[in-house]
Amino acid sequence: MGINVGLLGLGTVGSGTAKILLDPEGRHPLLRQITLAKVGVRNLDKPRRVEIPADCLTMDLESIVTDPAVDVVVELLGGLEPARSLILKAIAQGKHVVTANKAVIARYGDEIFTAANEAGVYVLLEAAVGGGIPVIQPLKQALGVNRIQAVTGIINGTTNYILTRMQREGGDFEPILADAQRLGYAEADPSADVDGLDAADKIAILASLAFGGRIKLSEVYSEGIRHVSAADITYAKGLGFVIKLLAIARRHAGGEDSVEELELRVHPTLVPESHPLASVNDVYNAIVVEGEPIGQVMFFGPGAGEGPTASAVVSDIVNIAATLVSGQGREVTPKTANPLLACSHQHYCKVSPMADIVSRFYVRLLAKDEPGVIGKLGLCFGDHAVSLESIVQTGIHDDGAEIVIVSHEVTEANFQTALDEIRAFPEIASVASVIRVL
Repeated sequence: MGINVGLLGLGTVGSGTAKILLDPEGRHPLLRQITLAKVGVRNLDKPRRVEIPADCLTMDLESIVTDPAVDVVVELLGGLEPARSLILKAIAQGKHVVTANKAVIARYGDEIFTAANEAGVYVLLEAAVGGGIPVIQPLKQALGVNRIQAVTGIINGTTNYILTRMQREGGDFEPILADAQRLGYAEADPSADVDGLDAADKIAILASLAFGGRIKLSEVYSEGIRHVSAADITYAKGLGFVIKLLAIARRHAGGEDSVEELELRVHPTLVPESHPLASVNDVYNAIVVEGEPIGQVMFFGPGAGEGPTASAVVSDIVNIAATLVSGQGREVTPKTANPLLACSHQHYCKVSPMADIVSRFYVRLLAKDEPGVIGKLGLCFGDHAVSLESIVQTGIHDDGAEIVIVSHEVTEANFQTALDEIRAFPEIASVASVIRVL
């Protein structure tokens, strides 16, 4: 039984996917049964990275998802539309779908997976998180017997590249961002990356798989790296930390009664130098999964790029092909669906508000160089049940003192209430930086 693939998009990842499908030698034997039947592009005359037979190319994307000869539709267009509509139309036509589109899945996953379950087809998305790192299927399969406690990751290569260079060079955010854009590591509009939105999409997907429930993207707290300065990088290093943009999904403390309550957050974080994520640099991604009984495991590798992402895409195509050639045929009912491929959970996870989250904090203040300021700060924090690990005046700048504070664990609500009061102190010129500590 041959499997026909319709490919939507022939950009960087689409080209890499086509190269693998057209060159199966030395790869999994199932690839010999997969045919790249149709490829949808926006411009037939554009130069290609890979040679595609002319009769396979079309600008009519809808004709691919409605073609009865196509078994699997691979969506690599990016963006929300027409990707979402084409995915849904493919599902309505009874076709399996492979996508690398984390934005569509994070926003419309409930609609897409409900439609897929009703139509009896699979939607696979290994390439949507972590590029070439295999983490989606391990969460659904190999780690599925574990009670997952937390998923913590560096899952945006652009921000990791910028923070790595800030650490190595002692530079500030803006000039290094500009250089990253010039080198092609950052988009012309870098907002999705540097404001944490891309990582929020990805942690929503990982949390849904790890904790067996649907996630509302609006409930994922997201904070970017624009406010991280060279001074913060330097002070963090002196304290034994590096600063990384972390995406965190964790069961919220509270015992068995709150088993479905999750912390979902993306923000810059001081990571201890001894932590496995601290040494993940440049554009690389890494995801740490903590579970019972396995303990802690880490997935590491290239988080983007033609080859790595195409590898993940084709692995999903092969997974679907395996189910089709094993005798299941095209019709997949709830009774015959492979539960290790399907996404069948219907309920939404309960997400804790940020005010309830417990964390340590790093704060950098600019204050008047006057007696009693540190004592006043300590009293204010104490009044709001904030215990301090350290409070140090680090130097004098422009007639002001720079004060760096690290707290013990405290609820977000208590800490922010104390900070709001401190901001109003006449001795405080500004709260220059607030970063959570892992």
